[in-house]
Amino acid sequence: MTANSRRKALKSRLASGEIVVAPGVFDMISVRLADTMKFDCLYMTGFGTVASYLGEPDAGLATYTDMLNRVSAFCATAETPLVCDADTGYGGLLNVAHTIRGYERAGAAGIQLEDQEFPKKCGHTPGRRVIPLEDMVKKIKVASEAREDEDFQIIARTDARTTLGLDEALRRGEAYAKAGADVIFIESPESEAELEKIGKSFDLPLLVNIVEGGRTPQLTPAELQRLGFSLAIYPSAGFLSIARALEKAYGRIKALQGTTGLEAEMMPFKAMCELMGFQAVWDFDKAHAD
Repeated sequence: MTANSRRKALKSRLASGEIVVAPGVFDMISVRLADTMKFDCLYMTGFGTVASYLGEPDAGLATYTDMLNRVSAFCATAETPLVCDADTGYGGLLNVAHTIRGYERAGAAGIQLEDQEFPKKCGHTPGRRVIPLEDMVKKIKVASEAREDEDFQIIARTDARTTLGLDEALRRGEAYAKAGADVIFIESPESEAELEKIGKSFDLPLLVNIVEGGRTPQLTPAELQRLGFSLAIYPSAGFLSIARALEKAYGRIKALQGTTGLEAEMMPFKAMCELMGFQAVWDFDKAHAD
């Protein structure tokens, strides 16, 4: 499937009325595994990608070059449409245009831009501050103009809810929709009533961010669809699960207990080899053996 066809497929699914669920991917193993499961969309999480790639917090430390490297690698591997986090666009309006073109040419199906001040902070964490509404509107307009493929989805995120309240977040979402955003993302609603109000406020597809232990209620995809959401992302589910599994396995090794008894909780080594593409290596070696 080409990048253009992936974008068309995602755009069509978001308009279908049935909710799309997207797991967070953050490294090449998670991308390969999620891609085999035939999701309609994958989400390149900023938190997880920065953590796995740089070993740093998602606090504006990753550069455009860092993230484009990951976008390119992920999109080259996955057949599934990928929505990719681009923080604040990595600078001013010229930087936003450059970011849009870079992510699009790397193969992303969509890009997420947020209205935080630089350096940004991870969603669902304290201390997030937003830029003036008018400045973000300009970013969305530039993003819309810069894309070469009209099916490339521009997701406009506002972090205004936590510090300025839901009404301001809704006002910003409406302004971003008028500026050319394809999907609206009101970050960190704090109750089912707030989710319902968001769902009734827009005609565009809506994204909801499900963070285990975060501010937003843990509703089922069916419930989120009923409230009006088109895309539910689960950015942290993968890396939180892996971190706990590693903690358990490494702890047993450190305690001189070995890993006997953990095999049932692990992917079989043969299956991991298959996932990572070793069969092609073995076939190549066989075909070119002396």
